[in-house]
Amino acid sequence: MAMITLVSVSGAPGVTSTALALASSWPRPVLVVEADPSGASAMLAGFWRGSRGHTGVVDLVKAHRAGLLAEALLRMAIPLEGTQASVIVGARSHEQAAGLVRLWEPLAGVLRDLSARDQDVIVDAGRLGMERAPVPLREHADLTLLLVRTDLPAIAAARSWAATLREESRPGRESRLLLVGPGRPYTAAEVGRALGLGVVGSISWDPVRASVFSHGEPLPPPRGLRRLLGGSDAAAAVFAGSNYQRSITAAREAIRELVARFQEERGQWIAPLVAARGRDHERTRGTARPARPTYVRLGPGPRRSSSWPGSGRIPLPG
Repeated sequence: MAMITLVSVSGAPGVTSTALALASSWPRPVLVVEADPSGASAMLAGFWRGSRGHTGVVDLVKAHRAGLLAEALLRMAIPLEGTQASVIVGARSHEQAAGLVRLWEPLAGVLRDLSARDQDVIVDAGRLGMERAPVPLREHADLTLLLVRTDLPAIAAARSWAATLREESRPGRESRLLLVGPGRPYTAAEVGRALGLGVVGSISWDPVRASVFSHGEPLPPPRGLRRLLGGSDAAAAVFAGSNYQRSITAAREAIRELVARFQEERGQWIAPLVAARGRDHERTRGTARPARPTYVRLGPGPRRSSSWPGSGRIPLPG
């Protein structure tokens, strides 16, 4: 029961394909929401190659105006055959995306309610910092994952946003890194130290197998998508045993374990606060309400260094 938001900064690390890859083998019902504000749905044009009709986030605007957002959400979702995943596709153009600004906040609330039941949610929120970005879908997430490649330009571009995400974190609402192509050339430990965020997992660099999800290539998919995209059992087994798919599976389990821990910790924070607030309310009836607790996050900022890959330090520009 989690809401997980995937974002990027630059370099097209594969947010959409990673969201689909994770969802395709998710062990429980999961809804993928394509909320990239750039428009031109990558799922419709890529994964489905333009073969599907378009019913998605744009149609949710009308449902929201009619007070039927929650009911319409699951009804409009496109199921991924053979999996427990379904998808709400994004806008087809930037003009359509412009009309979604007022949808993000109520949609975030509905997705939170959905994730509190027997349903997980994965949000593809696209690039950070874009105009009309779906900020509420990040703010309401249990976990925000910043996808980053491990080369120096990508790490340098992510540095300021990593600091912002770290500052925004609070109990039960955390941010982590999900790396794409570890060791190209920097390791997960080096990238994590440079950006000051923990690394939840790494996706193997394999554009050929990733193209199953990014471009709908007719390659043998993992078991869950075998019937959807075709491929023999033997070929599908080879795909499932590939380094790429193993890295997806490992990242998926690490994400689920991390979210479960965050939710448990958040419960430990909230329970005594609720109890204390109740006692204060009884003692202060008729007086001003007590101030809300403030969370202060402690920890080091991003680090600079001037060394080569493998040294444990990354030469980020000043």
